[in-house]
Amino acid sequence: MGDSPSPELQAAVVADLNRIITQTDLYTAERFAGISLKAKTVAKAKNSSKLKPEELANSNRALLEQAYPQELGSNQHAFQLVILAGILGAIVWNLITWKYGIPSSSSHALIGGLCGAAIIHGGLPSVLWNGIVHKVLIPLVGSPAMGFILGFLLMGGIFKTLAHVHPGRVSASFRNLQIVSAAAMAFTHGLNDAQKSMGIITMALVSARMIPEPVVPLWVVLSCAAAMALGTSVGGWRIIKTMGHKIIRLEPVHGFAAETSSAIVLFVTSHFGMPVSTTHVISGSIFGVGSSKRLSAVRWGVAQSMVMAWVLTLPAAGLVAALSYELLMLVGLGK
Repeated sequence: MGDSPSPELQAAVVADLNRIITQTDLYTAERFAGISLKAKTVAKAKNSSKLKPEELANSNRALLEQAYPQELGSNQHAFQLVILAGILGAIVWNLITWKYGIPSSSSHALIGGLCGAAIIHGGLPSVLWNGIVHKVLIPLVGSPAMGFILGFLLMGGIFKTLAHVHPGRVSASFRNLQIVSAAAMAFTHGLNDAQKSMGIITMALVSARMIPEPVVPLWVVLSCAAAMALGTSVGGWRIIKTMGHKIIRLEPVHGFAAETSSAIVLFVTSHFGMPVSTTHVISGSIFGVGSSKRLSAVRWGVAQSMVMAWVLTLPAAGLVAALSYELLMLVGLGK
C-alpha cells in the first residue's frame, strides 16, 4: 500500500474540512472586520469544497497570513534567522577544514548547522531525530563504505584484466578514460550537492514569501551551479592535494576507478534522496582503490584525521550555528 492517501480519503478530508468551515464564522465579515483581504483569497476559501487538499491548505494559509500578519510574520522571521545561523555554522566549519586541507562534508556541516540553530531556537523537539538517524547518520557511515567496496572491486577487476598489458599503455588509455569518469563525477557531484544548496535557498525564499510555492527558480539553479564550479576551481586545490597525493599516489587508472565508483554511489543515493557527502564517498573510493593494491599503500594516519573531522562536523557546525544564532539575537536581528 502506498504512502499517499486514496482519492476517496482525500475527498472525505476535503468534505469534512469544508463542513467545519461552513459551519463556523471563519469567513464572516465580523471576524475580519478592518482587515483588507484579497478577493481572490476569499473566493478560493469559500469554494474550498472544489479544491484539492493541497490547494485548500494553501488557500487557508493565505487567508490566515492576511488576517494575522504580525503573529505569522514573527514565525517567518524566526525561521529565516534559524536558516541564516545554520548557514553561518556550516560556512565557518567548512572554512576551518579547508584551511587545513581536510576533506570534510559541506552537506553534513549544513545539516549540523541547521540542527544547532533549530535546537537553540526551539529546543530538542524542533529537530526530527528519526530523519536525522535514517537520512544522515546511516548514510554517513554507509556511503564511504559503499565507495570503499566498489572502488576496491573495480580496481581489483582492472588489475586482473590488464595484468599482462604494459603499464605505459594502461596509463595512456586511462588518461583519456579519466576525462569521462571525471565528467561523470562532476555531474553526480552537482546532482548530489547542489540540491541541498538549492533547497536551502528555496526554503528561505518561501518563508520570506518571495515565491509562492516551493518550486526552485531557474536563477537559483544557475547560481548554485556557478557557485559550485567557481568554489571548486578557485579554492579546491588544498583538498585536491590531500585527495590526490596524501592518501595514495593517484595514477590515471586509480583516478578512473575512484571517480567511476564514486559517481555510481552518488547517482544511486541522489535517486533515493539521501543527503550523502561527495567528500565521504570519493574518500572511501580512494581508500578502496589503494587497498586493492596493498593495505600499506594507504596512508592510514591521514585517513584517521579525515574520519575524525567527519565525526566532528555535525556537532561542530551545530555549535557554531547556535553561537551565531545567539549573536544575531544580541545584535537585534531577532526582533
